[in-house]
Amino acid sequence: MILETLFIGLVLALLWAEVTDVAPGGLVVAGYFALYIDRPLRVAATLAAALIALAVYRFLAGRLVLFGRRRFVLLVLVGAVLSQAWLLLLPKVFGAPVELRVIGWVVPGILASSLVRQKALPTLASLAAVSTLTFAVVRLVGSL
Repeated sequence: MILETLFIGLVLALLWAEVTDVAPGGLVVAGYFALYIDRPLRVAATLAAALIALAVYRFLAGRLVLFGRRRFVLLVLVGAVLSQAWLLLLPKVFGAPVELRVIGWVVPGILASSLVRQKALPTLASLAAVSTLTFAVVRLVGSL
């Protein structure tokens, strides 16, 4: 059901963005969040990584020329580094549970990029709505 979830999430995110003019954290992010909606620690870790990537961007934006592709690549790279650092260091330092991991290595960067372009509250609210809707549709289709 992984592929189906990502496909349904992509379609619903596109429809949501067209109707509301607010992207739910990037078109693929809602599908990934729907895959892990029953694992809140993974969702929380991914949100934390995206917010840290956003903070790093805001710090560097005052010192470097970052827009367009440069901004996107920086956010994806920072998100990927945070994802790997989270995976490798956090369990060793804090003995964190295995579930406290980031979803993928590009998802935090894509979400952070969306947070740069839009306000945080509409983006995160849209992400929550589309992820939940995707999860519900996948469960409904899976039960048929």
